[in-house]
Amino acid sequence: MAITLNNHVFKGHRALLGNKFVTYGELELPLRYDMYEVSKNGFDWGNNSKGSQQLAFSILCQVSDKELALTHVQKYSIDIIRALNSRDWVISASQVLQWIENNTQMQVLKKLQPQNSAVKGIKKPKTNVVKEICKELHITQKNLAEILEVPEGTVSSWAVKNEIPRLGKKAIEFYMLNIKNQRIVDSYRSFKELLESS
Repeated sequence: MAITLNNHVFKGHRALLGNKFVTYGELELPLRYDMYEVSKNGFDWGNNSKGSQQLAFSILCQVSDKELALTHVQKYSIDIIRALNSRDWVISASQVLQWIENNTQMQVLKKLQPQNSAVKGIKKPKTNVVKEICKELHITQKNLAEILEVPEGTVSSWAVKNEIPRLGKKAIEFYMLNIKNQRIVDSYRSFKELLESS
């Protein structure tokens, strides 16, 4: 289900070597293969490929729910994702919600309303970005400080302010990408060892 929107944005970046990165709220956007797996090569944009459909589903699912994302993935891919022709792009969560409002039936939107804290005066607890990162990486704030090679008090102050400076965010992104790449290497090694043993 969607997380608190705040002023979060989706950001896409295509590296010179062709690698594609998509983040939401400065964290890597999940591929959602557990709910919708059409692309074996991750996200893509600027076309109507399977990678574009995977990205469309993940964006819609991030701000709504699985049912809405499945119903409208094709149209969102054609309307929005295909038009993203640049190497770098930004789409705000509010733009996605506006598209949903313009392109879906009202009864579908009613399912989204409880997520908007202004709808019924319900205030959602504000998530702490440092705690969320530590939770996702299964580490403590002390571990995060060691990984980033900064004093533990620095990470604590980020947690108190609920804000990570730009360089800190970049360092965390690189660390997360490194973990992902290490998993790929490890799975390749395991596969190679399995082939050699048989």
